Amino acid sequence: MSRSLPLPTPLPLDVKLMNTLSVILGLVFAAMVLALAVTWLMRQSLFNLNAIRVQGDLAHNNAVTLRANVAPKLAGNFFTVDLDRTRMAFEAVPWVRRAMVQREFPNRLKVVLQEHKAVAYWGPESDARLVNAFGEVFEVNQGDVDTEDLPLLNGPPGQAPLVLQAYQRLAPMFEGIDAVLEQLQLTGHGNWHAQLDSGAVIELGHGSPEEIQARVRRFTATLTQVSSKYGRDLESADLRYGNGYAIKLRGVTTVSPADTDDGKKKR
Repeated sequence: MSRSLPLPTPLPLDVKLMNTLSVILGLVFAAMVLALAVTWLMRQSLFNLNAIRVQGDLAHNNAVTLRANVAPKLAGNFFTVDLDRTRMAFEAVPWVRRAMVQREFPNRLKVVLQEHKAVAYWGPESDARLVNAFGEVFEVNQGDVDTEDLPLLNGPPGQAPLVLQAYQRLAPMFEGIDAVLEQLQLTGHGNWHAQLDSGAVIELGHGSPEEIQARVRRFTATLTQVSSKYGRDLESADLRYGNGYAIKLRGVTTVSPADTDDGKKKR
């Protein structure tokens, strides 16, 4: 003969609330203890930063000097140091283009540097500004540049990429006439000026790099033929004509002295 067991008596509501509250308070207390333990652990001297490992491009910077200059600007330990501020501190150093900063447990930082690769000077000759291969202008200390054969580029603010692009298009074309493009300038009015290693000044006129390139191509294709006729070097050229160009050769007069265009010849 089977007998039914009595059902358990439900707990009163106030008891349920007390149990729930006890669990919550227990969890809160455990979280507080854990937080205090983590805080205590993070403050231990074991995690004080005592080394910065610098890698990457170090052609213009010394790792020891970098660490000595940047370390005083850092605050906190392994866990609390601000990696973004650390990165910016390294990127503020001359020649540093990019810095990647990582933590290395338990008390080190790893920094990988990318330096600027200078391809030209920028601005007036007295400035200590350079242009890298990305068309970015950056400043260095006077006397830091050990490459004397860099060209000089100039233009309005923000136009360095355009001027660099134009230089990269034009420089190989002048090599075809045994000349080196030493200076290229874009004025605020959109005029292009060039100067060769011989000192010859060339007016390139308005236009995009592609339009300027077309004028220089026409110029270099026939200049040797013209200059060899007189056996003289180029002094200046004006390529702003629609169907030709005007040149001035050193020591050559092609019209009467009374003419205002003395010494010029148009092709």
